[in-house]
Amino acid sequence: MEPKKPKIVPEIKGILRSHVIEVPSCIRDCSGIKIFGKRIKSLLFTTDVAVIRNTNADAIIAVYPFTPQPLITQALLLAADVPIFCGVGGGITQGKRVVNLALDAEFKGAMGVVVNAPTSNDIVRKIRETIDIPVVVTVISENENIKERIQAGATILNVSGGKNTPNIVRRIREELPTFPIIATGGPTEETIKRTIEAGANAITYTPPPSGDVMGDLMDKYREQY
Repeated sequence: MEPKKPKIVPEIKGILRSHVIEVPSCIRDCSGIKIFGKRIKSLLFTTDVAVIRNTNADAIIAVYPFTPQPLITQALLLAADVPIFCGVGGGITQGKRVVNLALDAEFKGAMGVVVNAPTSNDIVRKIRETIDIPVVVTVISENENIKERIQAGATILNVSGGKNTPNIVRRIREELPTFPIIATGGPTEETIKRTIEAGANAITYTPPPSGDVMGDLMDKYREQY
């Protein structure tokens, strides 16, 4: 058999949108998760609408440390040209409000909703009974009872365990060989590769702060003068 020829991927860039936040290319090595016909491999962790409009990530995971508000969800979805997974609480925000926020996010066009680790299985179950888009449940510890989370209605697990993330992913993958896992990749290509090797299907990447990006751009401007 003749060896396969490498695929040639034409790339088109505009002058005004050539400067974007690019996710590490090694994320392409993971399998991805197919949701409503779209294959998601890379998710950018941000709520910055300027960054959302200027990235090559497959999707956005918009979770923030404040009480979720429908107005914020609307703004994010309006700005995005890629799928959005919206945070709907489960930590500070609890009870029926979380369910209502999840339903609102679905109505506004979110691809999925993300609940925080403290969210009870009862709330996860009520969300699952209410909406038709994926329920992404955050996992932060190896001690989490994963099977109970899935029985309650988790569609996807979002592993965010800091340095311990690859170990948590590996433990879940041993028990559940095919269940969808999104995981934080860490700050370097080496940590991202370790997370993929542990069994993550998709990787969340945290972009550099907008201030740092702007600072680098200003340095280039200064050099011109």
